[in-house]
Amino acid sequence: MPTSRLEHLPVSLFSVVMGLGGLSLAWRRAARVWDVPEWISEVVFAVALAVFVLVAGLYAAKWIRHTAAARAELRHPVRMAFVPTITISLLLLATAGQDLLPGAAAAAWWAGAVGHLVLTVLVLSAWFGRPDITLSQVTPAWFIPIVGNVITPLAAASLGSADLAWFSFGVGVVFWLGLLPLLLHRVLLHEVPLPQKMLPTLAIFIAPPAVVMLSWQALTGAVADPLGRILYAAAMMFTVLLLAQFARLRTIPFAVPYWAYSFPLAAAATAAIAMAEATPAPVYDVVALALLAFVTVVVAVVGTLTLRAVARREICVPE
Repeated sequence: MPTSRLEHLPVSLFSVVMGLGGLSLAWRRAARVWDVPEWISEVVFAVALAVFVLVAGLYAAKWIRHTAAARAELRHPVRMAFVPTITISLLLLATAGQDLLPGAAAAAWWAGAVGHLVLTVLVLSAWFGRPDITLSQVTPAWFIPIVGNVITPLAAASLGSADLAWFSFGVGVVFWLGLLPLLLHRVLLHEVPLPQKMLPTLAIFIAPPAVVMLSWQALTGAVADPLGRILYAAAMMFTVLLLAQFARLRTIPFAVPYWAYSFPLAAAATAAIAMAEATPAPVYDVVALALLAFVTVVVAVVGTLTLRAVARREICVPE
């Protein structure tokens, strides 16, 4: 990549890994519930891993060649929320690849789990202490530093520590519930609307209840209990609300924030599959199959648009 374009490489490109990793987990769960081929999940995982290596290498090069630009991104009032996509990517790759690469997956899990807690502290400290960060800079991406903590329990039993998983889960749930009213106020009532380019981040509302439901199952074994059903309902309602915005969202020109659709929808599909496994009513299978098919198409379309944008040199350009 030319040096001038490398300077503008956005850390939000790690959201590509999140989307692919989430899709791999959805197909991994589907293979367990419906006996669909496991190779689909494995192929998607391999693509996610390759993308992570590529993006991580380019981002490391940015830090070496354009340190000032990289530091500025860490301090940017909006972009700083995307920095924890790095550690979320590690956690998702560890969870999706635990059967294929158990040793590397364990190392990635620990790096992702501990690293994400550190990034949560750093980002929250910035939010607490910087007067230049006001409500107009708030976007649904503020959930990102929180969501990563509730991903930690998904593979804790096989790769890491139950104590750390419960700790991260507690941090994630409490701060999600604290941020939810603020973010709803931002998108519903604030006089300054979200920038059009950031509207795809509305999808991020889906992720916390879906992942909390899956992590609750990983920690306790329960998924169709009252708490699981409440979280399932919240995730599905946020999914329906997102789909209801389709007419408005489809007019937004393509940009990297389109990847914000991918991981939340993959999390919703995985949660729906988990509920279908635990509940005999056929409607749960229908919902789960529809969501799995939908997120697979979304990732394929957004991936194709991304490759086209790369070919046209429309990514890694000044804002």
